[in-house]
Amino acid sequence: MYAAIWHLLPGPRWLKFIESLVLLFAVVAGLFLWVFPWVANTFPAFDNTVG
Repeated sequence: MYAAIWHLLPGPRWLKFIESLVLLFAVVAGLFLWVFPWVANTFPAFDNTVG
């Protein structure tokens, strides 16, 4: 999968490296902004207390 993404990105190697870092940061930001909050609100497994 990573090889397919690497071959689809345009430009020389240094530009592909920068583009892949931007894609990685975009995916991580999307997870933290939308996916993780949705999971925390949807599944009550995270509402545990230690007594």
